[in-house]
Amino acid sequence: MASSWDELTNSTILKSTKVLDEALRAISGFQGTEDLSDDKLMDIPFAYDCIRTKKVSSAPSYDVEGKNDIIVNFEACDSGIQQWCEAIEKHMPLILCHSSAMVRAASITCFAGMTSSVFMCFTKEKQDFILSSLVHAAVRDSVPSVRSSACRAVGIISCFPQVCQSAEVLEKFIHAVEINTRDALISVRITASWALANICDAICHSDRIPPFGQQMGSISNPQLIVLLTECALHLTKDGDKVKSNAVRALGYISRILKCSASKFQDTPLDHHNHLNEAFLNTKNLMVCQQHCASDCLQDLNRLERIVQSFISCITTGNVKVQWNVCHALGNLFLNETLRLQDMNWSPVVFGILLQLLRDSSNFKIRIQAAAALAVPVSVLDYGQSFSKIVESVEHLLENMDEDQISGPSNFKYRVSLKKQLTLTMLHVLSFISSSNDQRLKDFLVMSSLIVVIHLHSMNVTKFKLLRELLREVRSLFKECDIGKHGMIDAQDKGNADRKRVMICSALQSLVELYRDKQQDAIAEKFEKLKNNL
Repeated sequence: MASSWDELTNSTILKSTKVLDEALRAISGFQGTEDLSDDKLMDIPFAYDCIRTKKVSSAPSYDVEGKNDIIVNFEACDSGIQQWCEAIEKHMPLILCHSSAMVRAASITCFAGMTSSVFMCFTKEKQDFILSSLVHAAVRDSVPSVRSSACRAVGIISCFPQVCQSAEVLEKFIHAVEINTRDALISVRITASWALANICDAICHSDRIPPFGQQMGSISNPQLIVLLTECALHLTKDGDKVKSNAVRALGYISRILKCSASKFQDTPLDHHNHLNEAFLNTKNLMVCQQHCASDCLQDLNRLERIVQSFISCITTGNVKVQWNVCHALGNLFLNETLRLQDMNWSPVVFGILLQLLRDSSNFKIRIQAAAALAVPVSVLDYGQSFSKIVESVEHLLENMDEDQISGPSNFKYRVSLKKQLTLTMLHVLSFISSSNDQRLKDFLVMSSLIVVIHLHSMNVTKFKLLRELLREVRSLFKECDIGKHGMIDAQDKGNADRKRVMICSALQSLVELYRDKQQDAIAEKFEKLKNNL
């Protein structure tokens, strides 16, 4: 009888906890959590125009300029803070240590539904209570489902600015998650690997926000980066659901590894806050630079292993893993300390992206591969692969209508793929004038992709598809024109401005190309088109 009563009591408490969770989410403006592995890569040129995005709505948008770490929704904060405080003071201490594992897991899940604006409104005491409760549950609880719930909440809260800018908190989170990535149960490893990738995402963005970037990454605590790297590399040998998260984590890590000492050497001494004034003499500065060079060499070796894992995952992983590899390579290309042209693996990586772009039956993978190919910022970064990339993208654009759609799920991404290919083509065209490959320039001069702009008025059937491409470019013109006249919000206006710059660069490159080939009439048409923009 007592056992039945206990079960009834536990069931009631469990249901009450779930109701509390839903009520707190609703009243504090929570909008739901989805897998971050499908999150957009903001820095890839306009990939976000083409890909349906998912995001953790409770997590903030990062401000890479460091001006506003978070825009707080004070209305949502005011409406939810009182109820959250009451829950933390009266209910959470009891249900977090309840004898029923299901109740403990449900109580931890409440924290996964918190918004960053509500978290910011808490006193430090309450924030510490939440963070310590998560770490304790992830490390100390003997029940896998509770640890999994704790890892899920860690993955959410680690994205909050107040958390991701605290090296002490992140270190505790990292160790808690790393322990669970070695759990015997796959369900725990999946959640832990997801949290690990989110932590790497948070560190990646924080590393780019001054002055916090001077405190994180491989500068102040290289062992944390080593731990994250080794953990993620190990997870790439796990099942696909774990592997996809591991690849995403490695992508963020590869973006912040310091692969050259040039930035240190070029930075004024007073900017090196981590150096004590006593060390600012010639001898000790040389020692410091030697240490920096040694760290860079270690990071390069680490990066080599990461790239090899990407290559392996392409051949052994499922569709989601392959998508995440493309996403990760885009992040890798964004590493400002990396000289892509000097990496012996660069041609292999570009070749993999081209192969996926050409042969993958999944259009989302092809879109992401095309977006990643649009990341390098100079013709030097593309190295010997530049000509092949330009010709391949041109060929794919010209033969889009002959591409077989493997299933209805791909049909809705066809337009997006065409748009991303157009944007990628414009991106690489902007570097044509900097290329010394005369064969490539001759190819482009003869290519119907380029001459369509001055032939589009002719009623020639073979140029029908290319006239459609021209309409894509004109649609970009219209978007830029809207942004120019301030009819859209600030973020969209910024995107439109970036498009305008990219299109102008591509057109200017074509102007120089045609003038170099002594085809001034065509060059003037491109010049006029650029001036109209």
